[in-house]
Amino acid sequence: MGGNKFIDKFSNVAMRVGGQIHLKALRDTFATLMPLYILAGVAVLINNVLFPFLLKGDALVNAQYWGTVITNGTLNISGLLVAPIVAFMLSSSKRFENPLAAAIIALASLVVMMPNVMEVTPLNADKAVAATGILGFSNIGTTGLFAGIIIGLITTELFISISHIDKLQIKLGDNIPPAVSKSFNVLIPVIIVLSFWGIISTVLYVVFDTNLVALISMFIQEPLRKVNTSLAGVIILYSLGNLLFTLGIHQTVIYGTLLEPLLIANINENMLAFANHQAVPHIMNVAFVPTFGMIGGSGSTIVLILVTFLFSRNKASKSIAKLGLAPGIFNINEPVIFGYPIVYNLALMIPFVLLPAIGLIIGYVATSIGFIDPCVVYIPWTTPPLINAYLATAGDWKAVLVQLIVIAIGVLLYLPFVKINDSIMEKQMDEGTEN
Repeated sequence: MGGNKFIDKFSNVAMRVGGQIHLKALRDTFATLMPLYILAGVAVLINNVLFPFLLKGDALVNAQYWGTVITNGTLNISGLLVAPIVAFMLSSSKRFENPLAAAIIALASLVVMMPNVMEVTPLNADKAVAATGILGFSNIGTTGLFAGIIIGLITTELFISISHIDKLQIKLGDNIPPAVSKSFNVLIPVIIVLSFWGIISTVLYVVFDTNLVALISMFIQEPLRKVNTSLAGVIILYSLGNLLFTLGIHQTVIYGTLLEPLLIANINENMLAFANHQAVPHIMNVAFVPTFGMIGGSGSTIVLILVTFLFSRNKASKSIAKLGLAPGIFNINEPVIFGYPIVYNLALMIPFVLLPAIGLIIGYVATSIGFIDPCVVYIPWTTPPLINAYLATAGDWKAVLVQLIVIAIGVLLYLPFVKINDSIMEKQMDEGTEN
């Protein structure tokens, strides 16, 4: 009874966290941006693997211009894109009547907080020079990702609160076009919010010679990323998410809010470094986790399907495995999780949580010792196993070998628990027959 109470309380807390309106806005934001990041990954793969294989000299340089401009339009404006989208998602969730205005004001606020003077190096020059009137990719790209999130959230909350003050609304009457009426209704709130950010930006520049983007990156983004995307941080958070899945709560409650934004920032930096022929900075990223910790879906359940086909004697389990095979190949495993079932099934909960952690450790060690290349391509999470390992590492066949090793270990791990599950199901059938 005590264990059930704990599980119920834990599940309720997790559901409240997952349903928290600001975290939900973040999940929706990155889901919206995912196609752009996948396109960036494809561009990096083509630019740095396919084009060099097919072309040489000036032809290669000219062809790679395509990948460069794609990268500029995706990765290098991540921070700039995040701010208005998160504002739109949050204001829509709050049922604010003018979410588009919230998105526009969030974008404007982010630009207000950008440094007005930047150090840039002219083409073919050795020394950097101070320049004004520019927005650098270094600030509006992955470095400004968290700044875009924070400014987007704060701006939206301020803007909505001020907009609901009747005395600050300019009402023009019923005969005015709706678009014009909405613009005037938010005129004073817009002035107040932008002025607020403008004062902060001025103080930071005049008094401290810095800007909010740099401060957020230094004191929030980087420390949080170092903790959460470390090997221990990812294993703890991802395992916790998988544990929630075994209790009927989707693992994105944890993964999608606490890990994915940071892992996306990591893969973006990896793609940029790889595209520029620089050292790849991060092992843990949003491509690495699915490749080695989500083989066939959460809990690496393609291994469970394989073990069921090879060793299970239970007809019901084999039937579920057959139904789950096709979607499992594309890392969609809800049929197995809820049909086998794994949910509230103690025998299968253990390998479901343990195998992804083992896979992440093996993949991390193999990458850190240089046996396999780091993941540098943002691939769709539905990419089938083995193929995803090859593509994510920009064509390293040894990554496929490592994934096969994880699958082999997974077979040994799942096997005794599948046999236990078969035994339990047989006893339940016998008891049902007797009754």
